[in-house]
Amino acid sequence: MRKILDRYIFTELLAPFFVSLGALCFVMLTKELLRLVELLVSKGVGLAAVMKVFLHLLPSFLVLTLPIAGIIASITAFGRLSFDKELVAMRASGLSLLRLSRPVLLFSCLVFGLTLALSHWGQPWTSVSLKKLAMSLLRDKLTLALDKGVFNEPVPHMVIYVSDSQTGPFRRGIFIADDRNPADSRVIVAGDYQLLNDPGNSQVGLRLLDGTIHDRPNDLEQYHQVAFTTYDLKLSLDQSVYAAVDERPSREALLAQLERTQWRDASALRRLMESYKDLAFPTAALIFGILGVPIGIVSKRSGRIGGFAVGVGIVIAYYVLNVLGEFFVTTLLIPPFAGAWLPNALFFAVTVALFIRMNRQ
Repeated sequence: MRKILDRYIFTELLAPFFVSLGALCFVMLTKELLRLVELLVSKGVGLAAVMKVFLHLLPSFLVLTLPIAGIIASITAFGRLSFDKELVAMRASGLSLLRLSRPVLLFSCLVFGLTLALSHWGQPWTSVSLKKLAMSLLRDKLTLALDKGVFNEPVPHMVIYVSDSQTGPFRRGIFIADDRNPADSRVIVAGDYQLLNDPGNSQVGLRLLDGTIHDRPNDLEQYHQVAFTTYDLKLSLDQSVYAAVDERPSREALLAQLERTQWRDASALRRLMESYKDLAFPTAALIFGILGVPIGIVSKRSGRIGGFAVGVGIVIAYYVLNVLGEFFVTTLLIPPFAGAWLPNALFFAVTVALFIRMNRQ
């Protein structure tokens, strides 16, 4: 009978978990939706490439949303069991609250494992893959910008136009208005061009042939014109819509930097704290799942929407504690390890206290 109850409680957790996970991922996606639509509509990138960008961003979304969905699921499930008096019947049969929480513990361990895997292996892998994808998108956008007879903007503040005329000594004529550096705006006109691809340096570009560069210095009465036979115009990956994030320094490098600065470098302290959070944040998913059991019993009349709101409120409190921990670390009040694990320690203490209180009732 106990195995049947375990399966029943575990099943109760699944529906609110997946519903809240989908809703939270959608909310996270709205932040990127405008850029995805821009890629699809104004940049001419195909739907398949946009879906690849979304799939590469998904692990970062899941690392944040899995712990939230876990606590919402446990709050909603035990809130319903308590409201429908099913929990009372289970307790009357001699099962303690700790025993009834075993399926939640198993479920929370699964969420913890998935969050840990995504945090340690999923995100670094997608960062590298997103860099390659961004290079591909930038190259595709540059190719699109070379369509004849069309003004296009492959990267912000750069307009390219390729002549559709078939006359003249050159096979193709190209016009480029480069405003990426406002202090050095220039217009480039060339008779021909070749595509360049340098993935080793995360760059693509154009090799312009037989042309001129026109620019105006700070003095409005002056004008510069430079003729060239060959000129390489490079576009870096960081000018792409989805540039890859900078690689995070290793923990050993951060410790060495802090030793040189006598542990007063706020940036290095913050980065070291983030490295400790690689384990602290997935562990929060485990604590959240267990915390949802007594919280769900207390807020049994709130319903599913109320469970969602309570879960989000708890996560907001956890986020505020993280901000406070970061503040204490950067002001040298506590070490980075304590700042990373302080919210977990406080929430674990609250979970134990609520469990003891609910078990006595």
